[in-house]
Amino acid sequence: MKKGIFISIEGGEGAGKSTQVKLLEESLTTLGYRVTVTYDPGGTKIGWKIREILLDKEHKELAPKTELLLYLASRSQLVSQVIKPALEEGKVVISDRFHHSTLAYQGGARALDVTLVQQINEFATEGILPDITFLLDLPPELGLERKGSYDEDRMEGQGIEFHEKVRQAFLSLASEEPERIVVLDANQPVKQISTSINQHMKALLDKHSPAD
Repeated sequence: MKKGIFISIEGGEGAGKSTQVKLLEESLTTLGYRVTVTYDPGGTKIGWKIREILLDKEHKELAPKTELLLYLASRSQLVSQVIKPALEEGKVVISDRFHHSTLAYQGGARALDVTLVQQINEFATEGILPDITFLLDLPPELGLERKGSYDEDRMEGQGIEFHEKVRQAFLSLASEEPERIVVLDANQPVKQISTSINQHMKALLDKHSPAD
């Protein structure tokens, strides 16, 4: 049985996920929690190699189904090697992206069968899902401008229309799972976003004691 707490931070390109992951890690560590931070895709030796394939601009021929399976292969390794063991040790796990990204990017923007995507994801993750997901919502043109490039990697270079579909898919997921997904305006100051996340985390931590 899971003992720890699993948090994912989601959003489109340039929404500020990495910044908020770092701030949340610092906040929880200060409170005395043992924290594991990871990245999806990535997080393991195998996962980082898969990430390189997925984001390489030279791989323009990568088919949507192949893309999906590569993301899930990386996630399966991440769950097995990092997330599941950390949760069993009673740690707080923070993941920069997780399954909602697959539903938004491959299910929403790529228009793959969402039910099938969910089923394969459940197989890959052994049914492990975040206890809470913070969705940093930002218009895609602002996010890409923040990053200073519209085609830094293969996914960023998909075009505004693609990224707008991703955004709408994320928001649709949030409306379907209001008990799990907290939508935050990513155009707010960084500190204000962090404060909101910490407030929601306090309520969650009051119900769980992974540090005990």
